[in-house]
Amino acid sequence: MTTFEPAGTPPSGSAAGPADRWAESDAALVERLRARILRDGPLRFDRFMASALYDPQGGYYATDDRRSTRTGDYLSAPELDPIFGATLAAQVEEVWSRLGQPETFTLREDAAGSGALGVAILDRLVAAGSPLASVMRYLPVEVDAGREAGVRARVIAAGHEARLAEPGRQGQPVTGVIIANELLDALPVRRLTRRDGRLLELHVDWHDDWFAEAALPPSDQVAGEALAREGIELVEGQVAEVGLAAATWVRDLGARLESGLALIIDYGHSAADLYDPAQRLGGLLRTYRGHHVGDDPYRSVGRQDLTAHVDWTAIELAATDGGLTVIGRTSQAEALTGLGVGDRLVELGARAETTPAAYAAARAAVVRLVDPRAMGGFGVLALGRGMALEAPLACLAFRLPPRPR
Repeated sequence: MTTFEPAGTPPSGSAAGPADRWAESDAALVERLRARILRDGPLRFDRFMASALYDPQGGYYATDDRRSTRTGDYLSAPELDPIFGATLAAQVEEVWSRLGQPETFTLREDAAGSGALGVAILDRLVAAGSPLASVMRYLPVEVDAGREAGVRARVIAAGHEARLAEPGRQGQPVTGVIIANELLDALPVRRLTRRDGRLLELHVDWHDDWFAEAALPPSDQVAGEALAREGIELVEGQVAEVGLAAATWVRDLGARLESGLALIIDYGHSAADLYDPAQRLGGLLRTYRGHHVGDDPYRSVGRQDLTAHVDWTAIELAATDGGLTVIGRTSQAEALTGLGVGDRLVELGARAETTPAAYAAARAAVVRLVDPRAMGGFGVLALGRGMALEAPLACLAFRLPPRPR
């Protein structure tokens, strides 16, 4: 017998009834999911999450073009200020040098969003007079053709049309740099739990005119085996997200990166920390809407972001499985410091055309980007192939002193 459970707890004073939840969600998407559940039975959570985020007609990433802006639901580092991209440009240039300055060099950005990061990197290379600017091609990758066209239009408007890679090259391996900033956290996850000594998997059912969680036997052994490979065993009552889609994406990088660097930036933890029941008994699935954080994935379906913290241990194992070298992992604060974010700020302040307001905005952005309690605490993972590594990459060359306990 299926046991239905409340599908998340709404904040005090907020919409809680089915009618209100229909109204705050994409109704057509909800109806499609409802019909699917009633026809085929409870839906595995990762499949629900994939529809809520990526459904072509009603999914959050396919329909909301303001998601990572100040007026949207969350603010990513590239949208915070161009200084983030200008700083990463130094790492892109270093990779080009370590590869022997090839005449063909690609900067591929998966989940390119608005194109803010790519434009900032290109702007910096041009402004600095880097010879890389004349040979590099920027390849933005997004969830659908319309979004990708929007990124390309922004790059063209910024004066970089000649630096755009030809469309349709997503399936071809690149020599250069692949950047994925806050991509892995938004890939669908499976959710496991242990009850009465049994490993179960959370599914999504339909009950009392809305979604309800149902703990059922796992549909296969893959998610459980992934945890076992890391030496993780859930305790009674614990809920854990298993990012199989993220691991697959990273494993496939081995086919996409011919030589160069893959730089993955996201929030996450090692497996031992991520699945520590003393700290995270209920898991780390989170929602974002209007710059507010929640934990109910069944509210605002299709109209809120769903994320889960990255399991860095699993990602590094997947990279090795894909034939890539795990060069190192650091924090965003340390990576940006090693790449000279302070120097970029000094340079900006010294320019005659920089207004006091622009400098103040950049300075505030840098504080947030390197604050370990804010974006500075994000992880930065460097993966490579076919590149000289006798000396540390600039993004891995700086280490902050350990914080006192």
